[in-house]
Amino acid sequence: MTETLCIDIAVCTYRRPQLADTLRSLGALVVPDGVTPRLIVADNDIGPSAERIVGEMAGRLPFPVVYVHCPASNISLARNACLDHSQAEWLAFIDDDCSASPDWLAALATKARQTGADAVLGPVAAIYGDAAPAWMRRGDFHSTNPVFVRGKLLTGYTCNVLMNVAAPSLKGRRFDLALGRTGGEDTEFFTGMVRDGGRLAFAETALASEPVPADRAQFGWLAKRRFRTGQTHGRLLAKASGGTSGKAVALAAAKAAFCAGGAVLTGLRPVARNRYALRSIMHGGVVSGLLGVREITLYGDASAGTERERDHAA
Repeated sequence: MTETLCIDIAVCTYRRPQLADTLRSLGALVVPDGVTPRLIVADNDIGPSAERIVGEMAGRLPFPVVYVHCPASNISLARNACLDHSQAEWLAFIDDDCSASPDWLAALATKARQTGADAVLGPVAAIYGDAAPAWMRRGDFHSTNPVFVRGKLLTGYTCNVLMNVAAPSLKGRRFDLALGRTGGEDTEFFTGMVRDGGRLAFAETALASEPVPADRAQFGWLAKRRFRTGQTHGRLLAKASGGTSGKAVALAAAKAAFCAGGAVLTGLRPVARNRYALRSIMHGGVVSGLLGVREITLYGDASAGTERERDHAA
């Protein structure tokens, strides 16, 4: 990276009351010498519902703020709007319900400088309320960390990431609109980046935190999320191999059965039982994705999309 570095920070938002807290945390960042940040807020609601909050916060933040209204209810559309409005070589994404630690941006930038990676991921720590079940708090089922496969990162996420959008593996790359309501658009984005020669790194100290709302502090929500994650993984496996493999389907089904058995055997230990059960559900999603079943919708309001966006998502 160059000595003087411009970094755009992107926040995609959709009717999220925690947005003001996210912006306050970004305003409290310890900005490294030689780094010039700018903030892009992409409002994905059908109406400009976040414009007032962004306008009120803009005058309190120590760097420029750009508000972009990009309806409606398709997170890929919002992420692409951030890419299109970015004027910097480096672009960071953080979720609109996350709070950045003061050293968040510095830690990401330092790791990028040290490793030369095209993108750097940071951890997101879940903050549970009193209503969350004890097993969920003990097992920490909502925090986000990258998954290493034989010591390498093969995909990433957008809730906490800094990426060099000028790198060959990322230049011109966009998020798939067809995945904008199901989720998995970031998995596909970074899988493609790595496939095209890009490299991911992990900055352990680039911490963001995320409160877990009551409607997500439930086994049912976790199950739907894991199933959709499996669907995306299965679809990407089929795409990489040029079609559905009977061997891959059988292997995923066997893993689902094994984990289901593990859930039964650990029935009296809630953390282990539910971890096995969710793994079984995830592998079931892999089978679904390998067989070409479209990912379930988890986010947004499909009725809010324009006809053009629905056509793209079909």
